[in-house]
Amino acid sequence: MGRKASNLWPAAVRAVAASLVAWLQREQEAVVAYQAEEIRALREVLGGKRHRFTDAQRRRLALKSRPLSHAKLREIGSIVSPDTLTRWFRKYAGAKYDSHAERRPGRPPKPQEIRELVVKLAQENTSWGYTRIRDVMRHLGHELRRTTVQRILDEDGIQPAPERRKHMPWATFLRAHWGAIAAMDFFKVEVLSLRGPIRYAVLVVMDLRSRRVQIAGIIREPYEDWMLQILRNLVDGVDGFLLSRVYLIMDRDPVFTQEFRACLEHAGIEPG
Repeated sequence: MGRKASNLWPAAVRAVAASLVAWLQREQEAVVAYQAEEIRALREVLGGKRHRFTDAQRRRLALKSRPLSHAKLREIGSIVSPDTLTRWFRKYAGAKYDSHAERRPGRPPKPQEIRELVVKLAQENTSWGYTRIRDVMRHLGHELRRTTVQRILDEDGIQPAPERRKHMPWATFLRAHWGAIAAMDFFKVEVLSLRGPIRYAVLVVMDLRSRRVQIAGIIREPYEDWMLQILRNLVDGVDGFLLSRVYLIMDRDPVFTQEFRACLEHAGIEPG
């Protein structure tokens, strides 16, 4: 039995990986479609009027547009043309634009290494606000004002904590929570019996960081009570596979019912 189970692991990993890729693709397509519609609505509100951006806004837009091709920007229907964004990037980002040069004499700018540390803390800890980052910087021996932290992040195109967490890129989310994410999915296996081939559904769970896979259960046809029992086994307080996990990635299979998701949340795991 152990050898048969181990032989199923490569197929299980491929099934979970394929499910993750499909889920990510659907998610990205939905995001792009929504953003395109939002931009069209904004154009209608502006009524053809030209919007005047500040230098900080131009820099943020230029930085965010850099990973996207001109074709993708046109597909989205960006308010600003791709050529304009390229020009802004050269001026405000590619040329190491420093908005301090436009300010009146005042406090000298913080050293570059301090600014980079503030940005790193914000990117790696998306729930931290300006005050939390200021306090951590103080513990590290750097005295900063809250408004200084806010200005540094604003100039680097980084949104405040609530918005930063909402719009966090998938890659950033994975880096920040890599050890707390698991994925769950089914794959089908046909077994030859005396009555002919029988198809079984195999439920597998994978820890993303270690790539460790566990076969949670095998059944002809999954049903809710069976799924809930499997979940109780997975969150068992002694040796449950989902112990210390915070996020569980699943697809939209009807077998993952509302009660199943509610039980997950009760166990402190956010279904995705």
